[in-house]
Amino acid sequence: MPFDIPYYDGLMQEEQAQVTGSIRLLLHQTFILERKFDRRTWRFQYNQEFRACNKHLEFIRNYFAVSGVEVQENSQLGLIYIQGENLIGDKLPKLATLYLLVLKLIYDEQMESVSTSVNIYTTLREIHEKLGSYRLFKKQPSPTDIRRTVTLLKKYQILEPLDLLEDLNSDSRMIIYPCINVVLMGDDARQLLASFDERQEDEGVQGKADLPLEEPDVTEESELEENELEENEPEENEPEENGPEENGPEEKNIEEKGASDNGID
Repeated sequence: MPFDIPYYDGLMQEEQAQVTGSIRLLLHQTFILERKFDRRTWRFQYNQEFRACNKHLEFIRNYFAVSGVEVQENSQLGLIYIQGENLIGDKLPKLATLYLLVLKLIYDEQMESVSTSVNIYTTLREIHEKLGSYRLFKKQPSPTDIRRTVTLLKKYQILEPLDLLEDLNSDSRMIIYPCINVVLMGDDARQLLASFDERQEDEGVQGKADLPLEEPDVTEESELEENELEENEPEENEPEENGPEENGPEEKNIEEKGASDNGID
């Protein structure tokens, strides 16, 4: 059915579906990555959703601009994403907030060690040890809460577990996608972790990229209980020591960096 939109109406039906899919995907998950880990091949693959969005990027930008939302691109990190004051951000649960802050610190630390990839690897153990150094746990989170948090961050292209969610344990490896780099600045993460009040109600913070977060009041820090997530499932095939291989076209098609104000459920 014609929509009286010359560019869109002039596309083949398949391309119209791609444009519609790109718009919906940006609204749903904020970020579209150029390369994503594929568990079937155990390596990074070029993302066809990114290709479609990039192909029609000018039209998609104009579409979002009507509602005051910007579509940003970053060729260095391989990202297309949305930002804007008119995007309503949902609240992150506290555990997801803490994970997000710590993941940013881990990402920056590994990038400073001359990483050759924009994708960084970590484990649940490293995440919890980092949180422990800030004394932010009254008690170890339950396996159910951990899985929910990982699922949430996976949805928004921030974290990618290499194991199945039901097989997660302390040594489970995870990929930190470069989206984390536009969600939060490193200095902001350190300041928020240093001042985070463990005793405040579990309200969380808004999950936005380039977070204009309000710092919580500084109060007495809580104790960390040193128990780890149980390792009760057999290990799956581990990836190579340096992680999955990157695979995709040599040329990148996008340009600049920015930040999203869209929320995370």
